[in-house]
Amino acid sequence: MKANCKSRWMTALSATAIFFAGCAVGPNFNKPAAPNVPGYTPTPPTTTVGAPGVQGGEAQQFISGADIPGEWWTVFHSQPLDDLVERSLKANPDLKAAQAALAVAHENMLAQRGAYYPSVNAGFSATRAKSSNELSPIPNAQIFEYSLYTPQVSVSFVPDVFGLNRRAVESLKAQEEQARFALAAAHITLSSNIVNAAIEEASLRAQIASTRELIGINQNMVDILHKQFTAGYVGRLDVAAQESQLAQVTATLPPLLKQLAQQRDLLAALSGGFPSQDLPEKFELASLQLPQDLPLSLPSQLVEQRPDVRQAEENWHAASAQVGVAIANRFPSFNLTADAGSMAIIFSRLFTPGAGFWDLGASVAQPVFEGGTLTHRERAAKAANTEAAAQYQSTVQAAFQNVADTLAALQQDADALKATAAARDAAKTTLDLANKQYQAGYASYLSFLNAEQAYDQAAIAVVQAETNRYADTTALFQALGGGWWHRTDLPQN
Repeated sequence: MKANCKSRWMTALSATAIFFAGCAVGPNFNKPAAPNVPGYTPTPPTTTVGAPGVQGGEAQQFISGADIPGEWWTVFHSQPLDDLVERSLKANPDLKAAQAALAVAHENMLAQRGAYYPSVNAGFSATRAKSSNELSPIPNAQIFEYSLYTPQVSVSFVPDVFGLNRRAVESLKAQEEQARFALAAAHITLSSNIVNAAIEEASLRAQIASTRELIGINQNMVDILHKQFTAGYVGRLDVAAQESQLAQVTATLPPLLKQLAQQRDLLAALSGGFPSQDLPEKFELASLQLPQDLPLSLPSQLVEQRPDVRQAEENWHAASAQVGVAIANRFPSFNLTADAGSMAIIFSRLFTPGAGFWDLGASVAQPVFEGGTLTHRERAAKAANTEAAAQYQSTVQAAFQNVADTLAALQQDADALKATAAARDAAKTTLDLANKQYQAGYASYLSFLNAEQAYDQAAIAVVQAETNRYADTTALFQALGGGWWHRTDLPQN
């Protein structure tokens, strides 16, 4: 009879849990649709202009809908760069922190899922007692001093009738997804920072080389003018002007050397090391190859590829689930309990017939008055949901702007390099002619000095224009998501 009662109770409990399994109050989150826009810019991007004979002067064309490789930095065809990036992805502490944050979010979600199941506790107690002689003996043995042994199992279960726990798990699962996309974002940011730092190092080395060449040219002219001044062919003013020019050019070298040292320190830190551990890789612009075919993801793909957009989406999802949690807290909560065990005053008789006991219980609690706490928490959850939706929209718009800005930059970078290369060539021709005319006595030294200054500026401008093309090419891969979905070292959903 007792066994039948237990069986009926467990059957009823199971039926109740199954019946309410699909009921969860609050809004159901629907994945937002991608923006219905045909492209990133008012007019489709076209193939950029080329600057033949210039480092990084190749024309670039955009391949619409092309996928992005997980190791996108290999498009620069630099083995030292490939080695440095891959080594950094294994050693960078920021990535390790992001991986740990994902593990924390995952375990928190699994911990919350434990509420789906009954809670079972086993216990054992042993007491020694003596009852008053003025009272009747309590045990059946008719003794006043006795030991009491009680092993028992307690089971409690809270049916998720209105989906409070399911919404809580849903919110924590969304937070886990946020952490996963944060890890992908950290991965992309790290690889992009390393590539940009390497490009900047290469640029600084080129600028330092050009500056040292210019210092040599100016020093040579100072020596020539000193000889001409001694011979009486030029005045002291010409010598002073050239010495001033030499001092100005020389003064530009220390800041470049400082920036180069700082870039080396940055690369060491990004790769998980210390500045005192000098990197074996050194980067030159000549060792980098500008990619000519650039992938351009479709607008509908961008919201799936950008980790920041996916993070904003999961933040919205978590906020939506919290609305359900707040609503469910205002509904009744149910609790089912059961205890079974044995009790005896002699340890060897614990499990003999008649020593067992059991009980079943059920309770329900309905919040009646909370001083407005639950109402205001529900309103706050709904406001947070609205906030998260607006933040998602803002993130999507910023992502599209980022891509559009990068496309415009690539077009203008190509035009700028072509123009600066032409200006440098023209300035070099002018400088050569001015030098010959000055040596032959057909032109004043002032003309030569002006031509020299123009060439100095044009030479540095070309290096900077080359750098911009490499840097903005990196920015495009980063803006399109960096191909993280192809990386085997990143956890997929």
